[in-house]
Amino acid sequence: MKEITDNMLSKMYSDIACLKDGLDPVNIAFWYKKIIEEAKEMAPPWLVDKINVKQDPILYLKFNLDISKRAVRYLMIAIENNLDDMPYTTRLYFLKIQEIISQEMDKSLV
Repeated sequence: MKEITDNMLSKMYSDIACLKDGLDPVNIAFWYKKIIEEAKEMAPPWLVDKINVKQDPILYLKFNLDISKRAVRYLMIAIENNLDDMPYTTRLYFLKIQEIISQEMDKSLV
């Protein structure tokens, strides 16, 4: 019985650690960097300067995404291409980013 309890606690600890690591500011910054680089590779040369992200120096989980409306599709494709490789909570974070960007683009069309 003790072995079963130890295994359950070990699995819970591992799951919680994995979830926590997924929302680590360093981890989020890593994925933003990777996504921005991929978006810039896909975008035409005249749009490359219009795709940027900057991490807030005080609030480490706050990122300011500075992107042209014309470059949004490249960012969305880059996010989609990387979702499967991300930890679960990081994936949820970027899915929410996609949702927010989509809503903002819809607002601009109205």
